[in-house]
Amino acid sequence: MAHLLDPLIAFVSAHAGLAYLTLFLAALLEAIPIVGSVIPGTTIILALSALIPGGELTLQWVLATAVLGAVLGDGGAFWVGHRRQREILANWPFSNYPRLVAQSEAFFHRFGTLAIFFARFVAPIRAVVPITAGALDIPPLRFYAVNIPAIALWACAHVLPGVFAVQLLHRYGGIPHHSHIAKSTWIIAAVAGTIVVWLVLRLVRKRRESELAAGVTD
Repeated sequence: MAHLLDPLIAFVSAHAGLAYLTLFLAALLEAIPIVGSVIPGTTIILALSALIPGGELTLQWVLATAVLGAVLGDGGAFWVGHRRQREILANWPFSNYPRLVAQSEAFFHRFGTLAIFFARFVAPIRAVVPITAGALDIPPLRFYAVNIPAIALWACAHVLPGVFAVQLLHRYGGIPHHSHIAKSTWIIAAVAGTIVVWLVLRLVRKRRESELAAGVTD
């Protein structure tokens, strides 16, 4: 299966600008309320980070595009919520996802302003918390003071593992540096890992819903 990714790696090598644009859009779209819950931005960033050690992409530009996309996405959502206030959480499309909105508000009740920080690392809450922060009238300076450091840490946490993994495969796995095997291996692992995490979270959510339903019945 790894050899199937060779054309992708070759394409990125020849069109690095498009790769950076993809990273930017992945981080931006993942921050859009509701839509971001289904955008595989995390997978894209994890996968493309494998192309840094070989020089196809550079670490500073990967981090910069991911941070910029996330800051613009979160910031845009925050200002929409700040302008519309709580009424936006009761209107479409949020009216179709009452449980997600309730989880977002519960995050604030539990963690206060730090909910902005923690939510950056929790999908799908990540795509709803910024607009909820605006709707709850959190001051902009307080929002950005927590949001930007969280995004910087989030970007590093998604980019650096791929860099280290590929370097370790080159150094200790006996894989030549020019080979695409290490990069393909990490990309496959990133995609598979994301799918496994998604399935686990889905099973946990289904179990909680069943327990709550059973509790209501009793």
